[in-house]
Amino acid sequence: MTAERDAWLKLTEEEALEPELPILDPHHHLWDKPADRYMIDEVTGDFASGHNVVQTVFVECDSMYRASGLEEMRSVGEVEFVRGIAAQGDSGLYGPTRLAAGIVGYADLGLGAAVEPVLEALDQASSGRFRGIRYTCSWDENPELRSPRMAGPGMLSDPKFRQGFDVLQRRGHGFDALVYHHQLLELVDLANAFPGAVIILNHIGRPLGLGPYAGRRDEVFQAWQRDMTAMAACPNVVVKVGGLGNRISGFGWDTQPKPPDSAELVQATAPYYRHTIEAFGPERCMFESNFPVDKNSYSYTAVWNSFKIMTQDFTAAERTLLFHDAAAKAYRLPLLSELQPAIKD
Repeated sequence: MTAERDAWLKLTEEEALEPELPILDPHHHLWDKPADRYMIDEVTGDFASGHNVVQTVFVECDSMYRASGLEEMRSVGEVEFVRGIAAQGDSGLYGPTRLAAGIVGYADLGLGAAVEPVLEALDQASSGRFRGIRYTCSWDENPELRSPRMAGPGMLSDPKFRQGFDVLQRRGHGFDALVYHHQLLELVDLANAFPGAVIILNHIGRPLGLGPYAGRRDEVFQAWQRDMTAMAACPNVVVKVGGLGNRISGFGWDTQPKPPDSAELVQATAPYYRHTIEAFGPERCMFESNFPVDKNSYSYTAVWNSFKIMTQDFTAAERTLLFHDAAAKAYRLPLLSELQPAIKD
């Protein structure tokens, strides 16, 4: 599948725009699955496509869990695995990008207070790179929109979950939230209940376009837009701007004879991304790749070009936030001003 996808992506090629603009990619994965490998060669190959990716954040994807031991501790294996890949990146042999400068792992917050030893183990396994956890809170009644990793309905309000969430935020770590668009107000309630927590909304709240939502794009957009505006009133929520390349959003790019170019992406995604930025402000928005999931729909070059085109009328300060510093603040990584001397050297 990977070879076929790569050949398809080459049908639409373009040069990277503004190749000097520093980027922090706050959302990518690493895995080694049958016929689908995305390890250091593949990820750094995408980084080398012309854009200036200076550091990244890895986000959990149920990869390389321990095969034995306590069930709740098996996810520590993923952080150990990613830390090893990050060490390869630190060697400089794979390019200048600080790969997995931050690591977002997984722990079952449904354990309540008992999740603390798991969080401690994740922190220790990361050699100082652990920045929080992601929890798949997505839920829909339609079986087509479910996966084995998804929690049940109402997870964000579950008392045991909130007890675990409190442990996470007291330890100073962030929470990456993966929800569907019709669950956004549930996340608003969680954010209001824990005003000191840092909540990072993944993929602009995943507006759906499959199953019962197919053919209802305008209706879904209006509901999503309303609830994202409500979410923006929560000052402790920041947003990853991207992710519409996931098949679940229903744009169907992966079924086209050739992949979309950056201009096509701007036309399709700008209403979502521009509204998000207008509602939250550049200081609480970060562009993301969501690779290799979104690689099924478009190339790394095209998606970052689309972000650059979309923000041509923004100030330099606003673009620094969107492409680097908003993510750096959320994940407690060096700001661009702190990295500039090293970048120049």
